[in-house]
Amino acid sequence: MRFDLPNGGSVQALKNVTLDIKSGELMSVLGPSGCGKTTLLNIVAGFLAPTEGGIVLNDEQVHGPGAERGMVFQQGALFEWMSVRDNVLFGPDMSKTPRSESGPRADHLLEVVGLQDFKEKMIYELSGGMQQRVALARCLANDPDVILMDEPLGALDALTREKMQSLVLDLWKETGKTIILITHSVEEALLLGERLLVMAPRPGRIHKEYRLPFAELGVGADLREVKKHKDYAPTREEILTMIWEMEEEIMGRAEGAGS
Repeated sequence: MRFDLPNGGSVQALKNVTLDIKSGELMSVLGPSGCGKTTLLNIVAGFLAPTEGGIVLNDEQVHGPGAERGMVFQQGALFEWMSVRDNVLFGPDMSKTPRSESGPRADHLLEVVGLQDFKEKMIYELSGGMQQRVALARCLANDPDVILMDEPLGALDALTREKMQSLVLDLWKETGKTIILITHSVEEALLLGERLLVMAPRPGRIHKEYRLPFAELGVGADLREVKKHKDYAPTREEILTMIWEMEEEIMGRAEGAGS
């Protein structure tokens, strides 16, 4: 992906990013600021057309947004004037799915995310964590093949974030959906990625890939116990060091350019 600038220059946001993602895989993507994580996710979502190459899902070329790819943003992007249940039903309503079919599914999803007692509440009456639960339920109501998450838990407090991380793992295991999650948190990437990509910047590219046991171990478990696994802390430190070195290199380039 290359972005052309008004002055005639350009920025190479991504280069030679090639990967295959299996159905049902839970993949987290991590890297320093400016490495192209969100750009990559927006290309997969169909919001951006790549300068070269393409995205293929189920043998079909991706040319724009589609119902088979659901997006969960950092802020829920919910309809404040609608109830919780009507937000979840919005996608099925747009696709003309009868309420007799979509209603029971919406109620089941609200039960799964722990909001069955809040379904008639308005969005503005909910906490941030509860709003993100609605966003997850709304995404799942469309029954997408792939769920794309762009820093979905970044704005939450530590305790709520940990509860939501557990919920994401439980939903992944229950639904069998393919999930791609962008995060700035090394701990979150470790816990929520059975496959973890570390990206490097300028141009954005895949620097290193990990296959990890922590997501599978975390399903239905206390995530604080998972963090006691013998490989957790060494892997976290290895990735933190990797990203710190990238950040220092970026800062060094910026200082050199400014001098």
